[in-house]
Amino acid sequence: MAVRVQEADFDPGAELEALSSGDTEIGAVVSFTGLVRGAGITGMTLEHYPGMTEKALAEIETKAHARWPLQGALIIHRIGLLSPGARIVFVATASRHRKAAFESAEFIMDYLKTRAPFWKKEAGTDGTSRWVEARDADDSATERWQR
Repeated sequence: MAVRVQEADFDPGAELEALSSGDTEIGAVVSFTGLVRGAGITGMTLEHYPGMTEKALAEIETKAHARWPLQGALIIHRIGLLSPGARIVFVATASRHRKAAFESAEFIMDYLKTRAPFWKKEAGTDGTSRWVEARDADDSATERWQR
């Protein structure tokens, strides 16, 4: 299992190299790097429940491995106070074929948005703060994988 919850930033290039290094059976690597948007905010604080969060991420990764023939997968999610433009999440999947790599990466991201126990609080440029609510579009994206 390759799941990390951390405060520290990460280097997407180094993570991709580590995921695929030495495995000549890999024909495709797909990655997604999510960034903190800065529209109207000065920062975002991410909280989680240690132990429970890592378990949930590992379960999502296990589901992806069960659905697609993956050579590897990696999920990194940051916590703590992040500024606009900061990297917040990284998902990478490696497979022999591109379709499995693309689909599994999208599946993992959809499940992270709806099933991972993170709480996000945005600090507004006007001095207010608000908890980020779940969106119907995220639920719909996850539901399509259950069909």
